[in-house]
Amino acid sequence: MVGLPLAGNGVVHGLLMGLGIAAGLLVFAGEIRRRGLRDDRLWVIAGTSLALGAVASRVGTWWQQLDPSQNEPILQWWNDGNRSILAALVGAWIGVYVGKWITGYKPSTGDLFAPAVALAMAIGRVGCLLTELPGHPTGAGWGIVLSPQQAVLVGGPAGVPLHPTFAYEIAFQAAAFVWLRRYRDRLAKPGDLFICYVAGYALFRFAVEFVRANDQVWLGLTRPQWFLLCMLPVLTWRISRIWRARQSRPTVALIGGRDD
Repeated sequence: MVGLPLAGNGVVHGLLMGLGIAAGLLVFAGEIRRRGLRDDRLWVIAGTSLALGAVASRVGTWWQQLDPSQNEPILQWWNDGNRSILAALVGAWIGVYVGKWITGYKPSTGDLFAPAVALAMAIGRVGCLLTELPGHPTGAGWGIVLSPQQAVLVGGPAGVPLHPTFAYEIAFQAAAFVWLRRYRDRLAKPGDLFICYVAGYALFRFAVEFVRANDQVWLGLTRPQWFLLCMLPVLTWRISRIWRARQSRPTVALIGGRDD
């Protein structure tokens, strides 16, 4: 796979991110219609989620050093700094609760968002694949090979096959989208679908970080990996609740309960 990245092309990256968001909103609208929901507050919630996700994607990567004085000025970072999908997801999650607080909407919205987020991520990561440093050398001939000009722009080695880590994520997100659509009505509680998606993505992202081109900050792990490790207890607790609820459903059916 030679010469794939259009290194440094922000227009391509921004266009594909926009297409991903548009596709996600279409899926979100389809889920609302499929479930027969007629509440305009859902679009307010989607708007606050998108807005805070966009802000967090930029601001969430600002704190690079423990000493605040060693970090770049926040306005300079806003213009020139890195973006983070993990920070965007956290910001979007907070945005959902802000939207609910503003509108007074109470029901869970996770099942509406899960397939939409997966599809948006799959499309958006195509922009990353085309414009960013792919990953570490693969040691094999099937990776992405940068030209000297591309290597200078993205700060990677030229002429060496690199792990196409964004292609890995595109494949994961596409598979997740299919799975989420298939199982969207099969889990015990509203919101469980989104938790399953986030947990699956967390495990995938932790693993793929070993071959991504992110800096290792401590004990051979990157900042995203340490963030995910901090989130592990919460995700484990939530997944265990889903699993226990899933296991208890046949018992309820045997004693005459409903298995909806």
